[in-house]
Amino acid sequence: MPLSEHEQRMLDQIESALYAEDPKFASNVRGGRFGGASGKRRVIAAIGFAVGLMLLIAGMLLGKVEYTVIVGLIGFLLMFGSVIYALWSGPASKGPRGTVDEDGSVRARSGRGRGARASGQSFVARMEERFRRRFP
Repeated sequence: MPLSEHEQRMLDQIESALYAEDPKFASNVRGGRFGGASGKRRVIAAIGFAVGLMLLIAGMLLGKVEYTVIVGLIGFLLMFGSVIYALWSGPASKGPRGTVDEDGSVRARSGRGRGARASGQSFVARMEERFRRRFP
């Protein structure tokens, strides 16, 4: 069910307010490594999970203990791998990376963190400097 114009405007206002209020959180939500899975990823993960569950149950029904353990372990590992596959978006996740500006545009990362380490600042000095920037 599509949103009405009024609801869409309100949603846009809420989104822009979020970007203005907390740009770091907005950029983290946009470009997280664990994100929503695509439709194809969900289907593959669901099939893998179902096959793993069937192997786990089939392992319990086998007569010999050795086969039970091996087939059950393979089923469990397949189920676990399917869940990880569904959750993990990989190194090239979609969506912009970087910092969200106040107007909602995305700016590329500046690489400040590596430069601070290269300049020889201690960890404590970097934390103090970050604290001072956040709370003037």
